[in-house]
Amino acid sequence: FLGLQIKQMKQCTFVYQTKYTKDLLRRFKMADCKPISTPMGSTAVLDPDEDGEVVDQKEYRSMIGSLLYLTASRPDIQFAICLCARFQASPRASHRQAVKRIMRYLQHTLEFGIWYSTSSSICLSGYSNADFGGC
Repeated sequence: FLGLQIKQMKQCTFVYQTKYTKDLLRRFKMADCKPISTPMGSTAVLDPDEDGEVVDQKEYRSMIGSLLYLTASRPDIQFAICLCARFQASPRASHRQAVKRIMRYLQHTLEFGIWYSTSSSICLSGYSNADFGGC
């Protein structure tokens, strides 16, 4: 459903997006890329890079949007993608390289997803501090 694959078993429910990930890698010509074990380098610092080579803004936004959709089942890439998403207004080659590194990580972790165990007691709590009537 909407790119999500759900596998229900007696002891768990597994939510993943392997097919969507493969399609994403194919769309951005990264299907045959060399896999890598981390989405970002430990010393990676992304800045506006005003002097860097300007890249196609439409393609960069498309890459970021596709990756953001993938975070529904892949919280491990959330931080790295959001860091790259900051530079959608003026993407540079260094930013595109960071996005491509995330895609190389996805190539390495195609089968990752979220595992919901039936034996765990999940308690969802929500809090709000809004006064919509007074605003």
